Amino acid sequence: MSKIISIATGVPAYKHNQTDLFAFADKVYNHDATETRKLKYLYNKSGIDHRYSVTNDYSAPSAERQFFSDRDDLEPFPSLEKRMEWYHQYAAELSVKTIRDCIEHKITTDEITHLITVSCTGMSAPGLDLQVMEQMQLPRNLVRTSVNFMGCYAAVHALKLADAFCAGDPNANVVIVCTELCTLHFQKEPSADNITSSLLFGDGCAALLIQGSHCREQGIRIKHFFSDVSFKGKNEMAWELSSKGFLMTLTGYVPELIKEDFKSLVTKALASENKTIDDITHWCIHPGGKKILDCIATGLDMNTDRLRHSYDVLRDYGNMSSPTILFVLKKIWDSFQADPPTKTATIFGAAFGPGLTMETFTAEYD
Repeated sequence: MSKIISIATGVPAYKHNQTDLFAFADKVYNHDATETRKLKYLYNKSGIDHRYSVTNDYSAPSAERQFFSDRDDLEPFPSLEKRMEWYHQYAAELSVKTIRDCIEHKITTDEITHLITVSCTGMSAPGLDLQVMEQMQLPRNLVRTSVNFMGCYAAVHALKLADAFCAGDPNANVVIVCTELCTLHFQKEPSADNITSSLLFGDGCAALLIQGSHCREQGIRIKHFFSDVSFKGKNEMAWELSSKGFLMTLTGYVPELIKEDFKSLVTKALASENKTIDDITHWCIHPGGKKILDCIATGLDMNTDRLRHSYDVLRDYGNMSSPTILFVLKKIWDSFQADPPTKTATIFGAAFGPGLTMETFTAEYD
């Protein structure tokens, strides 16, 4: 049985207020006051205060832009090649820093036995896993695995792999790093999908250190996984490659789908290990958007304060895709350090992605 003994999170250099991000998007998308008012309303209701990016272009004067051109229409618009160049320049650097923060005072780099890299915002071969290995001078014979293009639920899939590695090797030291540079994929056509993506997504990274049954340190012990797919939602959330970057489909129907199915999913997931909703003390829900969190709270008949860590991450970082749920888990972890629970804390985690796929896990802090 595996245990998370350390969590670290990281963000790139540039922090953008949601008001500045609105001003950038408004200049690109809108040409009259009515459309500006509509967009401003959406940004104001997003539940997001700021997001991070590897580029300062979203807040900088147009003459100082480095990724986009200085023209209002952003032409020549960044190609897929340029977006991948930026990804390769910044993703490994952010990953390495976050991994180092994660393993500090726990293990040395040569004690890492398994590396799992997770990303859906950049792809190549050789890829992020080998870049991290080279920059950190990790053992060349470590087991490495890449989880690519799964989207927001990919961190839970990576946890499954880490748990399996630990089951096979009780002395394993597994590092997971989830790195997403979502802001490199801004699209300028004023479609509903592009506008939704522009107000929601940010860049970020999270790393976990997971050990096997030999571990005696305090941490979060993984207990169970459960997954389900709602194919009726397969056209409502998608992530596609194009010559202009990666294209997101995220319709307004997604929150309603999640609201409709989530309580049933939770009930089935918990029943598979003889638990009920009343057994859960902490909820680690991927903040895909404020409306999604609101729908989950309504669907589970719970006060939104039970999801406060998810709302806080959404407010401070936006949706960063795969690392986001680990930012929420870090919030829960930090709350345990500040105020240790007097009895076993039971965590239920859930994330959603294309499919419509829903992945869950349960864990206990001891």
